[in-house]
Amino acid sequence: MLGTRTGRTLLTVVAIAVIAAITVFLLVSRGDSDTAGEPSADSAPGQVVRENSHRLNDAPDAAVTFVEFLDFECEGCRAAYPLVEQLRAEYGDRVEFVLRYFPLGGHFNGERAARAVEAAAQQGQLEPMYHKMYETQAQWGEKRTPADDVFRGFASELGLDMAAFDAAYNDPATLQRIRLDVNDGEALGVQGTPTFFVNGDQVPVQSPDDLRNAIENALQ
Repeated sequence: MLGTRTGRTLLTVVAIAVIAAITVFLLVSRGDSDTAGEPSADSAPGQVVRENSHRLNDAPDAAVTFVEFLDFECEGCRAAYPLVEQLRAEYGDRVEFVLRYFPLGGHFNGERAARAVEAAAQQGQLEPMYHKMYETQAQWGEKRTPADDVFRGFASELGLDMAAFDAAYNDPATLQRIRLDVNDGEALGVQGTPTFFVNGDQVPVQSPDDLRNAIENALQ
């Protein structure tokens, strides 16, 4: 009987030692993995604004940053567009306005529109193409046919270098750039468009005054 108890005790001690050794190994391995695989500040998801994010205005001394995650095929974004433009006119010298892509999966041409805007941005024509998309949304939005030729026509109307536009529009790096914004939005909890942030805080919008009030509060 004594021998049985002694045997059980030894087995228990050995089991505890093994578990402890495995735990230490896993902790050490996890620590090495986290250190080696930790993304850099530039690649880490969940940033409201990045260095390469598109600015719609030049306000180098701005104390407030206004960010919109948008989808050019989104009717809500189109409805908010005049208000955003009004805010830009009122606060553009004091507030930095930032555009971030967030094409929704249910919009057939949303990602294509973002690619067209990004391709135009590479030729310094971000804002004209941004305006063009909202002004013509009724022409190509909410359709199940590709609008590639429509967007190419916009590029031609804006006088872009069409060979460069075509190359950028079809470049996987352009899509990767758009998905960087989408990944950030998802990490920040963006679930639909338009979604707005003022100085890093998401602004719930119940009325048009909510965005203006958020800007005014941030400026104070």
